[in-house]
Amino acid sequence: MKQQITKEELKNRLSTVLMRHIGKSKAVSMGMLYREVYGEDPKNQANDTRRLREAVTTLRREGIPVCSSAAGFWLASAGSELERYCAALRRSALRKLKMESELRKTSLPALLGEIQLGIEPHMKGAENGGK
Repeated sequence: MKQQITKEELKNRLSTVLMRHIGKSKAVSMGMLYREVYGEDPKNQANDTRRLREAVTTLRREGIPVCSSAAGFWLASAGSELERYCAALRRSALRKLKMESELRKTSLPALLGEIQLGIEPHMKGAENGGK
């Protein structure tokens, strides 16, 4: 049975484990990361790893360079590795925003302008019946 640990203890355990996985070549899968943090296998990969994924997000928000890809999770070993990871995040975000702009039938620069100004993006032409 999975140990019940506080968010702070989970964050500390995760940090300790990730210190053994510096650089993409030492990436660790979510299942293995779970085993290293909790000492047991997750019974349900999606549900049981939720708290661990939240802890990863917390570390990132605190400025800890936790990178991830299909290879798994790792700490960036150098600035260039972090730059590559951040560039991948940006490409992913821009692809999603491009899809939103296509759904809203507006240009990506116009959507980005609305987002930057804090204006709620709207459906082009919705206020005049789609004309």
